[in-house]
Amino acid sequence: MPDVVYGNNTIQYTIEEKEGLKSHYISVQKDLGVILKGKAVPLYKADQMILKKARWILNKLELVKQIHSDEIVTGSRIPYLGRKYYAEVIKDANVKGVILDFNHSKFKFTINPSIDIQVELKKTIQQFYKSKAIDKITPRIRKWSNTTRLSYNKLKYLFLDKRWGSCTKENNIVININVIKLPFSIIDYVIVHELAHTKIKNHSKEYWAEISKHMPNWNILNEKLIEYRD
Repeated sequence: MPDVVYGNNTIQYTIEEKEGLKSHYISVQKDLGVILKGKAVPLYKADQMILKKARWILNKLELVKQIHSDEIVTGSRIPYLGRKYYAEVIKDANVKGVILDFNHSKFKFTINPSIDIQVELKKTIQQFYKSKAIDKITPRIRKWSNTTRLSYNKLKYLFLDKRWGSCTKENNIVININVIKLPFSIIDYVIVHELAHTKIKNHSKEYWAEISKHMPNWNILNEKLIEYRD
């Protein structure tokens, strides 16, 4: 397994060759570690790619070390609009259910300890995400639709497993609620990506040309979006 040294840290990684990819990207997964995906390159170039993203990789590795990384506990970091906010969980028998207070500094959960804590905390944060997605993304979609002159029919928000969004044959747009975890710049890219599908239903050269008309730096944003996927 190849490795690189960054400061006092050694980063081991594996290479997954995928000839169909236009560019390389790196994923960090709990069970698989660091993976460089893309076309075959000399090892020294692979090392350079890993070193370029070393700080990001180390941050990701630190996060996946958590055995129960999906649990919400005091000290957890909850993603929202491109940042990760500190979580504080307070148990209070006088509270009915869960009370969530977000002050743009941290997420404070006050919860009755007699209920299923993790189930209710996750339900609460999902409700928060859905509410914020509707509130903050909907006007941006309307704005981009007017700017690009790409019209859609209906808009829906759902939790999706593998896609950030989709556009149906009827030009109904579905946005993954988890998009609200991303920075606004990447949220806008997801929006334009789906709006472009109202005109062109595939990922042909014409499609990417349409994207480029409205968002010339789409390729940079697409690479960043791939990083958020893992």
